[in-house]
Amino acid sequence: MLKYFKDIFKAITTPFQGMKITSGYIFTPRVTRKYPEDYTPVLPPSERNQLAVDMTRCGGCQLCAKACPSKCITIETLKPAPNDTDLPLDEKGKPKRLLVTRFDIDYGLCCYCALCEESCNFTAIYRTEKFDYSTPHRKELLHKYATFTDDQITEKKRLIARYNAEKKTEEAQATT
Repeated sequence: MLKYFKDIFKAITTPFQGMKITSGYIFTPRVTRKYPEDYTPVLPPSERNQLAVDMTRCGGCQLCAKACPSKCITIETLKPAPNDTDLPLDEKGKPKRLLVTRFDIDYGLCCYCALCEESCNFTAIYRTEKFDYSTPHRKELLHKYATFTDDQITEKKRLIARYNAEKKTEEAQATT
C-alpha cells in the first residue's frame, strides 16, 4: 500500500522536475551562430578536407588514381615530342617528361580517405583548409586541375604525330 502512494507522489513530482530543468534554459543566452558568415570552426590538423593539385609538381605517374578506392581521379597524359619547344616546366624549371592533359577529381565520388595524397611521390596532391563546398549542382563537384586547353592538346598531338611520321620515313630510307 505504501508503494502505491510513493508511485502517485513520483508521478506528480516528475513533471515539475522536468519543468524546473526547462525553465532554467529559458533565461540562458542563445548560442545560435550564423553559419558560414559568423562562424569558422577550428579543425584538427588531421581533418580530411578538399584536395588541391599543384600541376607544376605533378609528374603524371597516375599513382594517385590507382590508389583511389572510389575511382574519382581521372588522369590522361601525353608524351611530348622531342622537337617540342613549348613544354611546361616543373618546380625546378626543367621541362616535363609527361604532359598531364587531364587531371580531374570528382568530389561527388570522393570518400576523403587521403590515399591519393599518401601515394603521391611528387607531393602534388595536398589537403586545403576548405571543408564546405556543397553545391546545388552535381556537375560543380567535378574539379579540373589540368592547365592545357583543347587547342594546346590538339597541337601537342599533331607535333607527336608529325615527329613519329618523320622518324618512320627516316627508318624506311635507312633500310633501303
